Amino acid sequence: MHIQEIDRFIGSLKHYRLTKQQIKTLRGQALAGDLAGAQKGLMKVVSKNASN
Repeated sequence: MHIQEIDRFIGSLKHYRLTKQQIKTLRGQALAGDLAGAQKGLMKVVSKNASN
């Protein structure tokens, strides 16, 4: 787990249309060390929003 990867992920969240709660959840996951889970969750939310 690299701090730069986490910072890059958190910075990229602002480029997506997410609710404040979704951002807090994904950010918390990444900071807790589950970067892979946060990235998977982001892709799930983004694909769900794209289909609607």
